[in-house]
Amino acid sequence: MSGLEVTAALLVALLWGIQFVTSKYGVDVFPPLLFLTLRFAMVWLLLLPFAGRPTRREIASAAIISVFFGGLCFGLFFVGLHLGLAGLSAVIVQLMTPFTVLFAWLLLGERPPLRVIIGVVVAFAGVALALASPGEAVPAVAVLLVMGGAASQALGNVLIKRFGPFQPIRFMAWLSLFTVPQVGLASALFETGQETALQNANVLAWLVLGYGALFGAVIGFGLWFWLIGRCSLARVAPFALLSTVFAIGAGILFLHEKVSGPLLAGASICIAGVVLTQAGANGDKTTAKTPVGTSNLLRGCGSD
Repeated sequence: MSGLEVTAALLVALLWGIQFVTSKYGVDVFPPLLFLTLRFAMVWLLLLPFAGRPTRREIASAAIISVFFGGLCFGLFFVGLHLGLAGLSAVIVQLMTPFTVLFAWLLLGERPPLRVIIGVVVAFAGVALALASPGEAVPAVAVLLVMGGAASQALGNVLIKRFGPFQPIRFMAWLSLFTVPQVGLASALFETGQETALQNANVLAWLVLGYGALFGAVIGFGLWFWLIGRCSLARVAPFALLSTVFAIGAGILFLHEKVSGPLLAGASICIAGVVLTQAGANGDKTTAKTPVGTSNLLRGCGSD
C-alpha cells in the first residue's frame, strides 16, 4: 500500500473508532433502528447532489449489497451496541477482518499470504481475550448481534469487490437509499417510542446523528470503498482493527466505561496483528483498478 492509502486507512479507523462512542449515545436516545434509519436517510440527502446518474449495474449492485452492508450489518450492530458497551463492541466487530479474509478466499480466490493469515489469527486471539473479561457484565445476545453484524459487513466487503469497482459517492448514495426502507420497516415492526424519542431528543443527540452520517458514513465509508477498489481485501481489512483502540479510549473518556486488563490486552494484540499484516508489504500488488472518479473523493467529494 502507498503512503496515501495507509493514511486513508488510518483516518478511517479513527473516524470509526470515535463513532462507536457517538453511536452508543445516539442509540440510547433514539430506538436503535430508528437512529439507523435517520442516519442512512441523512447520508442519502448529503450525497444526492454529488451522486450523478447511476447505471443499471450500480443500482442492482447497491440493492443487493445494501441487504448485507446496510440493513443486516448496521441493524444487528446498532441493536447490539445499545445492549452492550462501546469499547467491547469495538473489539467484537473486528471479527469482520477474519470473516472478510475468509470470504474473499472462498468467493474471490484471494488467497492471503502466510503473513496476513498469521496476523489475522493474532488479531482474532485478541478479540477472544477481550471477551474473556470485558470489565462490565454484557448480555450474550449483545455479543452475538455484534458478531452477526461483523459477518454481514464482511460479506458486504466481498460483494463490493466482486461487483465493483464503483464510484464511491454514487454507490454510497444508492446503497443508503435502499437501506432506509429495510431498517425503517424493521423499526416499525420491532420498536416502540419513536415519536417520543424524536420529540425529546436534545441537541447533542442530533449532533451525534450528524457525525455518524458525515464522518462515519460519507467520509469514512467513502475512503473505505476507495481503498477496496485499489487494494487487496486481505491488505485493507486489518486496518479496521485499529478503530478498536480509538473506541476504547473514547469510551473511557466520554462514557466512563470500565476497562479490564484482558480487554486492554486483547486490543493490544489486535494492533499487533495489524502490524504483522503490514510488515514487508511494499511489494504487494493491488488487485483491482481504480474506478473513474474516485480521486474526486480526496479532493472534496466532487462529482465526475
